Amino acid sequence: WPVQLMLVPPHAPFLKNADLLICADCVPFAVPDFHQRYLSGRAVVVGCPKLDDLQYYFDKLKELFKQAQPRRVTVLKMEVPCCGGIAQAALQALAAIAPETPIEVHTIAVRGDISRRVLKAHDAA
Repeated sequence: WPVQLMLVPPHAPFLKNADLLICADCVPFAVPDFHQRYLSGRAVVVGCPKLDDLQYYFDKLKELFKQAQPRRVTVLKMEVPCCGGIAQAALQALAAIAPETPIEVHTIAVRGDISRRVLKAHDAA
């Protein structure tokens, strides 16, 4: 703790070798079963790609991936255009640090459904 990407230290023990969930701030409010569907068994960091600095996210995520070495990464973003930045920052940072680490990007519709689920290899990012 904390879980805000702006505040969490990249060396936080709960992140080490974790199944990491990177979540846009609005997602838990759109997914009624968020804890059961996504949070169980994962370490989480959250942020707002519209209100926060995406370059900071990119740099912070690179350092986090370097230090924490997550086993896998799941990114949750909303279907609204402003939310794409959090996925791009995660994809690019992971590609730069640990391209072999599996990553999934889930796009959540405003009514809570998964409108798109993408499994990406980092060499394609």
